Amino acid sequence: MTTQANNCLCGSDLPYNQCCELLHSGKNHATTAKALMRSRFTAYAMRNGDYLLQSWDAPSRPEAIDFSKETGEWTSLDIISTKKGTEKDSKGIVEFKAYFTQDGEAQVMNEISRFVKKQGHWFYLDGKVKSVGSSEGPINQGLNAPCACGSGKKFKRCCGKN
Repeated sequence: MTTQANNCLCGSDLPYNQCCELLHSGKNHATTAKALMRSRFTAYAMRNGDYLLQSWDAPSRPEAIDFSKETGEWTSLDIISTKKGTEKDSKGIVEFKAYFTQDGEAQVMNEISRFVKKQGHWFYLDGKVKSVGSSEGPINQGLNAPCACGSGKKFKRCCGKN
């Protein structure tokens, strides 16, 4: 779990208290769909249901989020691509890979999420999971080799990003 002294789980390389905590506390608001995605990942990893519900578009928002059966530990996030979702847009799409451990096994979930901006604030609309599975795979034979995750991208443009 993230603490103020550690880098934020969203992958920003900033401490949590200088990153997602500012959004979780309401001091700041996400200016892009990508920023909201990052903050929602961290909130999910920290089991912050209040923030997840607040940042969910009202027509598609569930009444509650139940973490009681959650056994995985979310460890990191890679943003694969974005379509629109900038400060000037009213809609955006973010594809990401969220890494987690489940029963001691490394896993990855690949999802495409849609976002909408209303009254100057970004909200999560919905998402479609593309795949979930073991993040263990064959060793890649270099940065230009196809990525083992099956994305069709080169390793350096996918899971090999730093």
